[in-house]
Amino acid sequence: MNLTRRQFIKRIAAGAAGVVGMGAFGYSYAWYVEPRLLSRQAYVIEHPKVPRAFHNFKILQFSDTHLGFHYDLDQLEKLVQTINEEEPDMLLFTGDLVDEPQTYPFPPRLVEVLKKLQAPQGKYWIYGNHDHGGYGTEKIQQVMESSGFQLLQNEHRSIKNGDTSFILAGLDDVMLGKPDIARALYGADEERFTLLMVHEPDVADRFADRAVDLQLSGHSHGGQVQLPLIGHLITPPYADKYVEGHYAITEDFDLYVSRGIGTTRLPYRFLCRPEYSVFQLKHQDT
Repeated sequence: MNLTRRQFIKRIAAGAAGVVGMGAFGYSYAWYVEPRLLSRQAYVIEHPKVPRAFHNFKILQFSDTHLGFHYDLDQLEKLVQTINEEEPDMLLFTGDLVDEPQTYPFPPRLVEVLKKLQAPQGKYWIYGNHDHGGYGTEKIQQVMESSGFQLLQNEHRSIKNGDTSFILAGLDDVMLGKPDIARALYGADEERFTLLMVHEPDVADRFADRAVDLQLSGHSHGGQVQLPLIGHLITPPYADKYVEGHYAITEDFDLYVSRGIGTTRLPYRFLCRPEYSVFQLKHQDT
């Protein structure tokens, strides 16, 4: 289900009311404590199409930093240190670097911090809706390229190890970009393991008949505020059906949705800690 602007605003109001209803302790915890309790999600992707040469290959995904909205460069630098300690083979950023590009000052330190991220098999990124918002498209691209990230905008790369490889594809943002899955996968070998980055998770249903094995998304923030017996209170458009964690879209196609790092619109997290995700590829004998 795609929410209208009015429905989304109503959900934001409901979320704010829910936080206020927690009382003084819950309010302080949701604002000052939980948004800083970074968690690590670990997944094993065992698949017969993963080449033997990529057995134990380590992919780290992070998403939705929303710099400028209750998330600053000091926090980003700590995140970079944590990510580098994981020693990933490949690093993927699934969109929304800055909350409001039209007002963010883009200090030179931002590039310096992002440059510190290390991954021998490359650093890749896709646009989120906030990256295109406020005429930030070109500025965000400049920052990410200067930081050593490669943009995948309706295109793919062949990730090689010796004579074997897998496909890494990226889609332009669904809400404010011009997504084109046919273009993104054009010329890709359908027999090879294919990982697709898409900022908005709910469009996974559209790709069930495509030669995609794994989709990584963000955008949802996991709802930011979750209540017992009720679940998440707020999700943006295109993140209403698939909100967090793993979903088996078909027998051959899996979706993983990150709760992301930062917050947006409301500076709260409750029972919905920020996270980064580590995926370990495993070759599966048939």
